[in-house]
Amino acid sequence: MGDMPLECGRAWVEIDLDALACNLADIRSKLPKNNDIMAVVKANAYGHGAERIAGRLAEEGVRAFAVATVTEGIKLRECIPDDSILVLGYTHPKDMWCLSEYNLSQLVTDEDFAKKLNETGKKIKVHIAIDTGMRRLGMEPSDFAKIERIFTFENLTVEGIATHLSSSDSKDKNDISFTNNQMEKFSELVQKLKDKGYNIGKQHAQASYGIYNYPEINLDFARPGIFLYGAYSRNDDAKITGGLRPVLALKALIAQVRWIKAGECVSYGRTYTAKEQIKLATVNIGYADGIPRQMSSNGGYCIVGGVKVPIIGIITMDMLMLDVTNAENVKAGDIATLIGKDKNEEILCSDLAEAAGTITYDILAGLSSRLPRIYL
Repeated sequence: MGDMPLECGRAWVEIDLDALACNLADIRSKLPKNNDIMAVVKANAYGHGAERIAGRLAEEGVRAFAVATVTEGIKLRECIPDDSILVLGYTHPKDMWCLSEYNLSQLVTDEDFAKKLNETGKKIKVHIAIDTGMRRLGMEPSDFAKIERIFTFENLTVEGIATHLSSSDSKDKNDISFTNNQMEKFSELVQKLKDKGYNIGKQHAQASYGIYNYPEINLDFARPGIFLYGAYSRNDDAKITGGLRPVLALKALIAQVRWIKAGECVSYGRTYTAKEQIKLATVNIGYADGIPRQMSSNGGYCIVGGVKVPIIGIITMDMLMLDVTNAENVKAGDIATLIGKDKNEEILCSDLAEAAGTITYDILAGLSSRLPRIYL
């Protein structure tokens, strides 16, 4: 057999682990001194590569991690042998044995789920999810008797209690009021459990935006996700943090460059027609790599040779097309940057998301596994 293909031979993701460490330090600086980090590395660390991301965070002193599924937890356990891993999502009863086998903790969302965990006969560590207004998962604070009973299950060890803030990314006065009300409900429930002598373990509520918008919340853990990766939901959110460093860049090679005449059409459906002669570059990346098809001719850009150039025509499964008329000396083999910096130009992930009519999380989590991750 010959050598394997080049990792950067088509399209790839670059991950700056030093930027990750800087973002972690900035997040820590916003928290009360007794607060620890529970790093959210679900969905392959938001497309960044969970094992390498968690490994670097562990080197920086992070001792707790959160994933979405038991499968994610098992994979992560291979590189994080001793630290805490919390499964935030549903685990099927047939898979619950894995929680004990791989020393994973499980978020408990209702009494029936807790019963099924207990009936495995395995010793399982749990965090109790309290729904204070998100209306997604968790137990009602008013269901106090049901919450109490979880502490009585002989095979379950309660390690923590958690809620999730639905509107902490907003500083609208109504959203601030709603968030404060969520925290009041949570605090009242916690105090009631403490008054009855229960050891509730670690408390946690804030995700990324909650850490920066509500620094006065003083719990045991905070659960940063998107801000660890230096990304924002909206471009103007940079003013919340003072500017985190993007960890991820997305790049691809140009396959072909040629001139097309005025009146000629580009890509499927002939949705783009050249109004004048243009220089066309075809790039080795498409929607199978996670580039949203709805970004076609909709304000999406790449950077080539330090110049922003528009995406034109329909994005195809493996390729997209650029108008590089205004970029000099572009040739096959040159790099097109979809997310990241090139000379004096930069495209943020939130820029790409805006052009696609979606959110940053969707872009990052959707980056295909066929894109190699190159760690810097």
